[in-house]
Amino acid sequence: MGIYRFRVRGSEKVLGGIRTGQCATVGGRRAVGWYLCLALVVGFLPGALTSEASGGEKLGGIPIARPAICSLKSVAGTCAVPAAAAARKKPAKCTGARKKSKSCVAAVLKAAKKKAAVKKKSKNSTSAKPKGSPIGFGPAQIRGAYNLPKAAPRSQTIAVVTAFDNPNAESDLGVYSSTYSLPRCTSANGCFRKVNGRGKARPIPSADARWALETSLDVQIAHAVCPNCKILLVEAASDSVLDLLDAVDSAVKLGANEVSNSWVVDEFSSQTLYDSRFDHPGVAITAASGDVANRVQWPASSPFVTAVGGTTLTVSDNVRVSESAWQLGSSGCSRYEAKPAWQTDSGCSRRMVPDVVAVGDPSSGAAVYDSYGYSGRRGWFTVGGTSLGAPIIAAVYALAGNADQVVAGSYPYAHSGSLFDIRSGVNGSCSPSYLCTTGRGYDGPTGVGSPNGTAGF
Repeated sequence: MGIYRFRVRGSEKVLGGIRTGQCATVGGRRAVGWYLCLALVVGFLPGALTSEASGGEKLGGIPIARPAICSLKSVAGTCAVPAAAAARKKPAKCTGARKKSKSCVAAVLKAAKKKAAVKKKSKNSTSAKPKGSPIGFGPAQIRGAYNLPKAAPRSQTIAVVTAFDNPNAESDLGVYSSTYSLPRCTSANGCFRKVNGRGKARPIPSADARWALETSLDVQIAHAVCPNCKILLVEAASDSVLDLLDAVDSAVKLGANEVSNSWVVDEFSSQTLYDSRFDHPGVAITAASGDVANRVQWPASSPFVTAVGGTTLTVSDNVRVSESAWQLGSSGCSRYEAKPAWQTDSGCSRRMVPDVVAVGDPSSGAAVYDSYGYSGRRGWFTVGGTSLGAPIIAAVYALAGNADQVVAGSYPYAHSGSLFDIRSGVNGSCSPSYLCTTGRGYDGPTGVGSPNGTAGF
């Protein structure tokens, strides 16, 4: 199969053997596998086990993945909201001499008036929001904001690829469905299925709290946007990119029409060797662009996926009021990926990210139920990040029902007139400016836009 191909595929298998404590058989020859394992251990393949400040821990020169989930309170611990976003601080307390100031007196009167109005409404209205209701966008708000139908026109299976296990994924989906009056999606009725990264029911990976929250987000949002879609949860054995790529392959083999990936790594020099793992014509594969502003992440930069960035979304009565670029939504010009034919912007000679966007700002995030718990908390979380956008767009592809016609991320470009063109917001300072600043047509922070119905997908 040639030395080059042998090195790529062989090293994948050997590295997988090292992760599991077993050396692999390569090309049908166990001796070759053991030899390569030994070479890795004694250093004949330089850099096999390294770490890099910009990319985090690595295995075989490949970064370890992280979930692209984000919270204003840093609940997920994966992104830091900059000062500009965190500037929504409470005003100084009205204590001491400030109590009699005009601003404090006015604030007290306003608060009292608002409290009285809320009390009166709660007393006279049966539609008042119950105490303890989830904070964040629910299914009706997301579907309403993007003018989406309530069901897919034909049977669709959305695969969620994540790392490690969320032991409560199915039961938490039940709580979410009950809370928002969605159809039940269970293993018993054939709607929900959970497998490991090899596509098998057993063994299930060990649990991890941070990835469990990511899993809850992805599964529940996919069901929220497409309530009649089946959900296939594929849990990779670890956060190794190789394990996650195996999970993508398993999702496709098990019949997924759409595959959502909310995991990211910093771009690395050998990533193009692994792009083909996303090359599945007829399957819509989405990838979160990341939450590090104008810096490109992989696999979003792979030419075989639809890269999904993030926005700040305002909704009123389930209607989209405004939408702008989220300042932490990752975007930019890839260092390694060739420009696909369907991208024609002139300021970047290589692959641009993202292709499309959906809500990602945690201040306008989604309500997610997670009973496994993270950072000492259990129950309802309000979370965002481009992790939120990836399952939304995967579910929009499902609602469109034509994933078998999708070629990588090209479809929205050919139907950009059917998307919301976002023209406000920035995520940095770049030259040319469209790489970081929104404007008419394609731009770096928001791609060709956000969903306006399903015609763009």
